[in-house]
This record gives sequence, structure tokens and C-alpha cells, in this order.
Amino acid sequence: MSTPQSTGTSYTHEPAWDSGHLKVGSIHEIYYEQYGKKDGLPVIFLHGGPGANTSPQNANYFNPAVYRVVLLDQRGVGKSRPKNELKENTTQHLSDDIERLREHLGIAKWHMVFGGSWGSTLGLFYAQAHPDKVGSLVIRGVFLATRAELYGPGAGDAAAMFFPQEREAFLSFLPENERADPAKAYYDRIISPDPAISRPAAVAWSRWDMTTGTLKPNTESIGMLDDPEWCYTHSLFENHYLFQNGAFIEDGQLLFPENMAKIKDIPGAIVQGRYDVLCPPVTAWKVHKAWPRSSIHFVSDAGHAASEPGTAAKLTQVCDELANL
Repeated sequence: MSTPQSTGTSYTHEPAWDSGHLKVGSIHEIYYEQYGKKDGLPVIFLHGGPGANTSPQNANYFNPAVYRVVLLDQRGVGKSRPKNELKENTTQHLSDDIERLREHLGIAKWHMVFGGSWGSTLGLFYAQAHPDKVGSLVIRGVFLATRAELYGPGAGDAAAMFFPQEREAFLSFLPENERADPAKAYYDRIISPDPAISRPAAVAWSRWDMTTGTLKPNTESIGMLDDPEWCYTHSLFENHYLFQNGAFIEDGQLLFPENMAKIKDIPGAIVQGRYDVLCPPVTAWKVHKAWPRSSIHFVSDAGHAASEPGTAAKLTQVCDELANL
């Protein structure tokens, strides 16, 4: 029987009781797993990145005696097939996949959609597209994929103020004449068919992300840099989605009044690290002000990562509370 951990801040789960691949479109098969109570309240977990993937620990925010937890690897990442495929891979495709998976699993309506970082972007996009299928929404490390977040103050500029040494290393990887547009310069290398070019660039790109994502250094996150294939997928998809294609949405689209009005009746919670330099808290505040039924929780001792203790505890708490809807 699954039981809460001794810390009381999250839960433990038995191994997945179901897993499989679902064909979506002409190219892709998405991978999913299910945890917790088979007839419980259905929740879907949307991972970040773009280019990350799920792991069994992602189920730990949800009480296994209450929730039926669905973990989904988005197109081209994790155990989804084919790996690293960018064709037919847009935000709209990912949103459509959530609907296909819901129908495939026989779920009439999600009790909760849960997403952090890029998962918050996708969660908002999906909820606005299918508000009748979303019972509640929890977002963390809020990111709207706006041009200001990607290129203006509050993006790399904010992180560079606190991590100047790491930012210098990120830029120094490139020839001096390419540093004015590092995203393009990195992308040109990452998509090279020569692994001797693409893999070092992917690791350097990922190092910048992984070293700035937590308030205190996290050895587990830094350890991901030892996996060049993980770094390649992570950097490839971040560049494809965010810097090359603007997340395939209009600038500011998710905050358009007509779109926020679509989720005005959906209850939910926003959990945000106070010292998140990757997705600064001002964005979470803007979403909260535009979303009448949201509560907002700033975690005073956290940066961006969901794994930080204060953030993990608050996410578990709000999921426990929303189980009572």
C-alpha cells in the first residue's frame, strides 16, 4: 500500500500499474504511465523543458489513495517515439495529444491539469482550448513564452545578474562574433549531423539552464550534464520551440483577456519560487491577477525547480486541498 513519506511533504507510489504508447498522427507515438488509485481523481502531469521528460517521482505530489496520476512524455522526448523528431511537433500538437490520451484512457474530465515551467505554458494553452475538460489547474514556475521572457530583461539578463560567471561561460563557448545572438549560434551547432559539433554545444547550453534553476546548487540536476543524449534532447527542443518558433503562439497570447476569460471559472493554484531567475515571479503575478479563481503561493526559499523542498511541499499541499473540490 502506498504511504506518505516520513517528511510529510510528499507521497510515495508503488510502480506504475499501467503504461503504453499511443499513436498520435502519422509520425508520433506518445508514452504514458499511470500511478495511484485506479478509480481515483484523474490528474495529468505536464513536464517542463520543452525537451524534458517524466519520471516516477513526478507522481509524488499526489496522494495515491485519492488521485489517478497520468504521466505523459511529450512528442519526441523521453520514451515517446521517434526520439528527437521535430516534424509535427508544435504546441497545438501537444495540446491535442492531451485530449487524445484523455479519450484513450476513458477519462471524462481531468480533475486536475498540473504543469511546471514549460508545463505551465502547455497547461494554460490546453485549459484555454478545452476549459470544459479541466476541473482544476495547478501551475508552477510560470512561463508564458513571451518575447520579453525570452529576449528582454527578466530572461537571460536576470539570470546573468546573479550568475555572471556561468553566463560568461555560456557565451565563451561561442566565437566572439556569434555572441550577439547566442540562441541562433547554439541552434546551428545543435542541429549539426556531426555529434562532435552538436553534443558539446548541447552540454554547454544545458549547463546554463541547470546551474541557474535552483536557489542552492543541486547535484542531481548538475548530474544530468553527464548524459550527453539527455542534454541533446533538452537543448534541441528548447531551441526548436522557444527561440526558433516562439512556442508556436502569438506573443502574449496566453494572457490575452479573451483567452484568460475562458478559464475564469476554473479553480486552481500558482506556486512560484521567490528567487526564480529563469521564470521571474512577475509573470506568475500577472497570471494570478488575470485569473479570478487562482490562489498564488510564493515560496520564500526557492528558485525555479520543483524539487526544491519548499516548492515540493507547497505543491503537495495545494494538490491535497484541490482534491476536495
